[in-house]
This record gives sequence, C-alpha cells and structure tokens, in this order.
Amino acid sequence: MKKSIFTLTLILGLAATSFGQEVISSSNANSPMTGGFSNEIHVNFVTLIWFGSVEVGYERYLSDDHSLEFKGFINDRFGFNNENKGKKYKTNSLQASMNFYFGNGSNGRFFIFPLAKVRFGDFEEPNGTDIITTDMTAFIIGAGAGYKWELSQNFAFGPFASVGRNFSDDVTDRFSGIELNAGFNLGYRF
Repeated sequence: MKKSIFTLTLILGLAATSFGQEVISSSNANSPMTGGFSNEIHVNFVTLIWFGSVEVGYERYLSDDHSLEFKGFINDRFGFNNENKGKKYKTNSLQASMNFYFGNGSNGRFFIFPLAKVRFGDFEEPNGTDIITTDMTAFIIGAGAGYKWELSQNFAFGPFASVGRNFSDDVTDRFSGIELNAGFNLGYRF
C-alpha cells in the first residue's frame, strides 16, 4: 500500500511539474470556467466514503474548452462492487482522459471525455477453505460525461459518469467486459 501511494504521488507530481508552464492559448484568461487558473486537483469523495477507494485527479486546462486529466486510483474496484463476504480488491489504476467543455454557463458547464485506463493487481474471494485469485490487470477504453460547478474562485465540484470496455479475458470471465464508474469530484484550482 505504501508503494502504491508513493508511486501515485510521484506520477501526479511529475505530471504537475511537466505542466508547470503557463498555457498560451486564445482563451480568455478570466474565463467563467477556469477563473484564470490552469490547474486543478480533485478527489472523488463518493467512492472514498462509500468504498474506501481513493480516486485523485490532476486536470490541466489547455484552453477554456478542453483539458487533459490524469487520475490515480488506489484500492480500485470493478464498478461498484464491495468487499463483503471476504472479497478483497488489491488493485490500483492509472487513467488519462481529454475533457471537452461546452455551453456558456457562468457558474458551470457540461463536459464529455474519452478515457484510457490501466488497472493492475488482483481480486481475492473465498471459496470454501480456498481463496480464488483473479488477475485484474486490464487495459480499458471508454467515454464519459459530467457537469462542473464553480463554488468559489478556487473550488469546483460536480458529478460525472463513465462507461468503459476492458480487454482482459480473466476480468471478463469473472465480472463483465463493460465497467461503469461514477462519482462526485471536489476540486481545488491553482
């Protein structure tokens, strides 16, 4: 677990450093969506509270209408499955997406995004006196949509949902080839 947290922190730190320069674009620096900020970190607090799964993201606004987002998942779950009856997820994931914002809302806007995700780790479940282990390593592509409100100059929040297709026979045999994800992000812009 400590190695996973260190790896996620290192990746997010490198991503933030690589995007540390100011973006030069034709968008308005004081746009209603970004408020002049070009970076945002956010956490999906629904999965954190409900499942104990940590989903942390970094979003870099490339213009007022699109951004590049990286997410790290610690204790990632397949869909909304829980760990009752001795089931145990030992999985982590990394995801990249491109968010496209549309609409002219002064306090928020809709967005859509294609995504690519890599999950690694195992799923364990008891079977009598034995434990069955499923290799959860998978490459996933998908798409999603959401809405983002501005709470104040620096804070934004909103719901999102996505659907993805994984390309792992082991995961498809145990669960399904289609995976849903949803939540409610709370973000800080800087």
